[in-house]
Amino acid sequence: MSSPFSSAHRLHVKSLYKRYLVDAQNWTIRRDLWRNKAIEIRAEFERNRNVTDPRAIAQILAEAEERLAARAHPDPFIHALYPGGTKWERNLPPPMQKPTPYM
Repeated sequence: MSSPFSSAHRLHVKSLYKRYLVDAQNWTIRRDLWRNKAIEIRAEFERNRNVTDPRAIAQILAEAEERLAARAHPDPFIHALYPGGTKWERNLPPPMQKPTPYM
């Protein structure tokens, strides 16, 4: 089952799909509503699954990137322990150097 597309192309499409899902999750708080949106996103990707013309694929991907950039959430969710999260570097370990003597 060989594919006519390179692995880089597949990785780009997977990355775009995941970014769409994450953006939808940023806009939707309730998981059941997000699931409906995720199904719509999956259907949109499935509609273009069998397109083989490289120019058409490039146009579809460019339009998808533009739509994603246009509707990006202004304040996306950041997990607390990730860089930029509320607990990032909160409890740093103490430095491992000798303390300076007190005078």
